[in-house]
Amino acid sequence: MTTLKPALAAFRGMVLHFLTDPGEGDDPHAFQFFEDGLLVLEQGRVRSVGPARDLLTSLPAGASVTDYSGRLLLPGFVDVHIHYPQIDVIASYGTRLLDWLERYTFPAEARFSDAAHARDAADFFLDELLRNGTTTALVLGSVHPVSVEVFFERCLTRNLRMVAGKVLMDRNCPRSLRDTAESGYRESAQLIERWHGRERLGYAITPRFAGTSSEAQLQLAGQLAREHPDVHIHSHMSETAEEIAWVRQLYPWSASYLDVYDRFGLLRERAVYAHCIHLDAQERSRFARTGAAAAACPTSNLFLGSGLFDFDASLAAGMCVGIGTDVGGGTSFSMLRTLSEAYKVAQLKQQRLSPWRAFYLATLGGARALKLEREIGNFEPGKEGDFVVLRLDPTPLLERRMRTADTLAEKLFALMTLGDDRAVAATYVLGEPAYAAGTAFLHSAPRA
Repeated sequence: MTTLKPALAAFRGMVLHFLTDPGEGDDPHAFQFFEDGLLVLEQGRVRSVGPARDLLTSLPAGASVTDYSGRLLLPGFVDVHIHYPQIDVIASYGTRLLDWLERYTFPAEARFSDAAHARDAADFFLDELLRNGTTTALVLGSVHPVSVEVFFERCLTRNLRMVAGKVLMDRNCPRSLRDTAESGYRESAQLIERWHGRERLGYAITPRFAGTSSEAQLQLAGQLAREHPDVHIHSHMSETAEEIAWVRQLYPWSASYLDVYDRFGLLRERAVYAHCIHLDAQERSRFARTGAAAAACPTSNLFLGSGLFDFDASLAAGMCVGIGTDVGGGTSFSMLRTLSEAYKVAQLKQQRLSPWRAFYLATLGGARALKLEREIGNFEPGKEGDFVVLRLDPTPLLERRMRTADTLAEKLFALMTLGDDRAVAATYVLGEPAYAAGTAFLHSAPRA
């Protein structure tokens, strides 16, 4: 006999979520924090959030209350750029970008023509995301359609909100990893038809980058984008000086790297470009006008020596910015570790990245970058109930540091500087446990 779960579920703890970008001044009206808070979900969606003393009395009989007192509840982290076929080359000895692709990435991705390998990698990848508190990601597959089919199948069993796409790549790569302009268009269209908008899944048209796609392929990618205006576009831009010079040679008619994508109709809302390090003021302004978003990837940029993302100039220009781990060029699935490196990148640029803005970028900022802020990103009523529970004292060092942290800002900063996956006590998807520290993963979540 099946026991039905109560429609209402409440979670008690320190609750923090953002209503907008706190900006450089750390606007106190940009977020809500409840020292003793209650997050109430109904059928997997947020019903209310606020002080526990006010909301507990309004709960109907039979509503479950999970007590996380002393722990921090945040909306699930949003990773706006990551490669699931690269999990086996993370921490490969660092070389420059183009060499790293040839030496490590392309051989690893060639294995994703095999469905069994792709399925095993997808399960491990999703386990790692959830173990690190990430509930939504924008994900690159490989050039093989089966890599995306398998990935979406595994996401479906867990009720995850994920966006992914098959890589388009018809030149300047091994023959075993090439599609053609026509086959890439056809296969992408079939994947969109099968998966986009299915439950919580979304599709991204995914040219790897301008250097590995012909003009014909980018033209057809742009056509696909016009035919499906509600899908995402996902690629890379201006990661290294060498890459920019190469793209200039491949597209001598272009005014800039950005101009290549714009010329083919690939710069618009729901388009996300990773890195965007070496942009000038004119490019940033043009980027912002189109509504496209940038994925800042600090661990990858430092690991490959690509450069330092300019947070101040990008945000001042009105660009939408999210944070990407960029595994496997990036060195951690942990958004906490990634925020720590983002802070250091800002320091090297003589800029300031406060803990408020950092956690905003990892939650609501990421949702806005993906144009998913109506569904996820904070705890406004009606939003989907994806959230992470963080311990403030997961290690002896953090426990000791928290004793002298007098303000919430100090605690958040210590957490993002010293924290990692050990800080994640639990991850919830639509109000159901998807991961709990010290227990097995839940590979098939019940339907909400």
